[in-house]
Amino acid sequence: MAELPKVVVTDYIVEPLAYEREVLDGRADVVALGATTQEDLAAGIVDADAVMIYHYLSLDAKTIESLKKCQIIVRPGVGYDNIDLDAAKRAGIPVCNVPDYGTEEVADSALGMAISLAREVHFLNHRLQRNASEPWSVEVAGSVPRLRGRTFGIVGLGRIGTAAAVRAKAFGFDVVFYDPYIPDGIDKALGIRRAFDLSDLLEQVNVLSLHCPLTDETRGMIGAEEIAAMPEGGIVVNTARGGVLDTAAAVRALENGHLKGAGIDVLETEPPSENDEIVAAWRNEEHPAHDRLLLNPHSAFFCNEGEAEFRRKGAREVLRMLKGEPLRNQVG
Repeated sequence: MAELPKVVVTDYIVEPLAYEREVLDGRADVVALGATTQEDLAAGIVDADAVMIYHYLSLDAKTIESLKKCQIIVRPGVGYDNIDLDAAKRAGIPVCNVPDYGTEEVADSALGMAISLAREVHFLNHRLQRNASEPWSVEVAGSVPRLRGRTFGIVGLGRIGTAAAVRAKAFGFDVVFYDPYIPDGIDKALGIRRAFDLSDLLEQVNVLSLHCPLTDETRGMIGAEEIAAMPEGGIVVNTARGGVLDTAAAVRALENGHLKGAGIDVLETEPPSENDEIVAAWRNEEHPAHDRLLLNPHSAFFCNEGEAEFRRKGAREVLRMLKGEPLRNQVG
């Protein structure tokens, strides 16, 4: 009897691998590696026919070059910046992602953070909870502008950015987006406005929500200069990738009062170190940014139904490879 192809789920998802085995239906030997270090990862996938990797580890050129018989790499999620696409291309290994599984959840999380910060829900709850001497009064919040008519800016109008736009419109926001790769007419179809350069977007937004991938073009896209270009009292929300936003610059803008709030689901290094500037501010009750920071552990994508979806869809790409069918979501 011929040996079954080996499919290795490298990290994050461990046994039971019910969804993956359900989809592959006996066509492969599915193994949960449970790697926590790059060394464990490299050693555990040398003989894999297919690799399914999440966002906690990276497939660098050296690791990819060591693969003996890999025929596909699947990232069961949207972002794939932890995979060296050039190295995979040189090795002749296609790379696929699952671009649509968390669309609703990430958009919901982005709007949830934005609304909580704009309506001072987070600030008031946090301030009153930790300080019994605060007056039990709305006056603690200070100025709270009405949402309707405020400008909600989106960077990256892909699936998630579009879902965020629809949700923001429902709250009465004036929605404007910047995305040079989206064809003309999407703004008309959605009933939103378009900014043709980033500076035009920044100078008018009260809420800035980031929904672009992390690439050489977007790395560090929103830094101190870009935040300063926003009107005073603005809010920044990042549910995309940590490297898109300079979090230290966001902390300083919260500290000096230029930003009213920041909701951050993703950091450049995850988990962050204890001396990371944004983590230190978030945990320090005396820091001026403390009550205006919402920090989550890269969880915007998550829901019970979503986990089953991204695991099944990732496994289906492996199944297509095994059956010799065209791949649906090839990114490299």
